[in-house]
Amino acid sequence: MRSSILSLASARDDYSATPPLDRAVASALPTRLRPADLLRLTDEGAEDVLSGRYDHLLPADGVWPTDERWAVRLSHDDEVDVWLISWTPGKFTDLHDHAGSLGALTVLSGALSEYRWNGSELRRRTLAAGDQASFPIGWVHDVTRAPAAAESVGPLDPTLSVHAYSPPLTAMSYYEVTGHGTLRRTKTVLTDQPEGDL
Repeated sequence: MRSSILSLASARDDYSATPPLDRAVASALPTRLRPADLLRLTDEGAEDVLSGRYDHLLPADGVWPTDERWAVRLSHDDEVDVWLISWTPGKFTDLHDHAGSLGALTVLSGALSEYRWNGSELRRRTLAAGDQASFPIGWVHDVTRAPAAAESVGPLDPTLSVHAYSPPLTAMSYYEVTGHGTLRRTKTVLTDQPEGDL
């Protein structure tokens, strides 16, 4: 018996010393892209917007919508969507997640307030121009133009951010905080629009 245990241990040691290299390792994520990749894409997208590469996609005559959020898809393939979003004062996205997609953003101008569910309460943070954030699967948040943005750049100046989602958005779930301090899903919608209905 002891010799069979020793030979088993020896075989296990030999196996762990030389693992098979030709075996594919499945990703635990629904995409090969990592949050760092999405942050790089949003940063590059922000630079491209600021350099004028996407001027042909921007609102005519440089007049940004003031009543509703506005968005345009900057690029898209089977792996990732990249969007430019203009945020207007007083408009919230409502608490939501991005279903099976990872996300990231870079703020170009103005500032955004993000209210994120941390498991027991909503936590607020402000993201100013140049700030970035990434969103793993299961990240539930609400995003709005920060009140300070309206004061610092004026009500007609846009608060802009570039967002990337991988895989591209197909659905979003919406939530409410219950009276018991828990999160309850209220609906799930099929969508390819960023940060909720525009």
